[in-house]
Amino acid sequence: MKFLFFSWLAVFVGSWVVYVEYSSYTELCRGHECKNTICDKFQKGVIDGSACNSLCEKDTLYLGKCLSAKPSNQVYSGSWGDMEGIIKCQMKEDPHYDLGFELEPRKESASFSRPTKGTSMQKFKEMVFNHLKAKVGDQANLADLLTLVLGVADSNKDGEISLSEAHSAWALLQLNEFLLSVVLQEREHTPRLLGFCGDLYVMEKVPYVPLYGVSLPWMVELWIPASLRRSIDQWATPSWPRKAKIAIGLFELVEDVFHGTFGSFLMCDVSAAGFGYTERHDIKVVDARQIVPEVGFQEVMRERRCEEDTDCLYGRDCFTSCDLTKHRCTTEVTQPNLAKVCSTLKDYILYGAPSDIKDELDKQLYACIALKGASEQMEMEHSLILNNLKTLLWKKISHTKDS
Repeated sequence: MKFLFFSWLAVFVGSWVVYVEYSSYTELCRGHECKNTICDKFQKGVIDGSACNSLCEKDTLYLGKCLSAKPSNQVYSGSWGDMEGIIKCQMKEDPHYDLGFELEPRKESASFSRPTKGTSMQKFKEMVFNHLKAKVGDQANLADLLTLVLGVADSNKDGEISLSEAHSAWALLQLNEFLLSVVLQEREHTPRLLGFCGDLYVMEKVPYVPLYGVSLPWMVELWIPASLRRSIDQWATPSWPRKAKIAIGLFELVEDVFHGTFGSFLMCDVSAAGFGYTERHDIKVVDARQIVPEVGFQEVMRERRCEEDTDCLYGRDCFTSCDLTKHRCTTEVTQPNLAKVCSTLKDYILYGAPSDIKDELDKQLYACIALKGASEQMEMEHSLILNNLKTLLWKKISHTKDS
C-alpha cells in the first residue's frame, strides 16, 4: 500500500513539474508569433531592414534556443548563414505580468505607423534629432549621433532611407539597447548589431554568458545553501589573471558610459547575467535594456510620485530618494555606476587574488562601493578610484600572456 501511495505521489509531482515547466515555456517563448508578425509587416511593405529577406523569404535567419526571461522581450540564440547571433524581438505584454516601471514605452505591439506616408527626409531627420535630444540631452555633437543612426537606418546602403526602413528605425530607436549599440558601436564592449527587421534585431553572440555563475535546475536551486552556491560559482570562473582582464574591461565600460561621447548613461542592472566575455576574455554587454540615458531617466523620475525612498527605484540598481515635501522622486541616483560594478565584482575578483595585492585590492573595492552619487567630490573620487583599480590589476597581469 505504501509503495502504491508513493508511486502515485511521484507521478503526481512529476506531472505537476512537467506542466509548470511547459506552461512557463509557452508563455516565455513565443518566437513563432514574433516572426509571423514581423514577416507579415515586411510582406505588406510596412517595414524593411537588412535581416528581413533572410528571416521571411530565404529562411537563412533561424531562431534556435529560447533564452527569454520575460514574455514581452523575446530572446533567442540563432544562426544567420554562417554567423551565430542573438535575436531579440518585442512582443505584446501579458496583462497579468507586473514588470514594473520602465523608461521604454509599453505598447501592445509596434504599429510601425511613424513616420507617416508623405514625410520628407528632412522632416524624418528632425523627428530623429528631437527624439535623440529628449533621450540624451542637448549634446554639442548630437548631429554626429544623428548621422550614425541614419547610417544604420539605411539598411541596404543605397544612400536613401525608404519609408519602410524609416518605420523600422523609428521603432528600434524607442529601445535603450538599440540606442546604446549605436552610441558605442566603435567600442569593443558591446556586441555588434548584425541586422534588423522592424523592431526585431540580431546581435553578435557572446560565447561565455553570464559573467560568472553556473546555471542549475530550479529544483536544485531551491535546496542548495547560499554559501555552497557561491563556492560553485567561483569554481567555474576563469583563472585570476583572466578575471582581472575581464574586470578591467568592465571598468572601461563604466568610463564609456560615464560622460561619454553622447552624454551619460546609467547602469540600472549590474548583475552578472547582463554581461559575458569572449574567447580573449574581453567583456561584452549582453543585456543593455537597463543601461539608460541619464537625461531621459531624470525626466521620468522627476514626475514620479512617491511616499518613501523605495518607491524611487528603476530596474534593479538605480535608486533615487523621495522628496517628502513634494512627494516626488529626486533625479540624482544615490550610487554611481562604478560603485555598483565594484559591488558585483568584489567576490569575483578577490577570490584567488595574489596575496601581495589582495589587501590593497580589497581596500580599493570597499572605497569604490562607498561612492555616493550626490557627493560634491564624486567625479574626482570616481576618477581616482577607477584609475587606481585599473592600474593595480593591469600591473599584475601586464607581463602575462593573459594580458
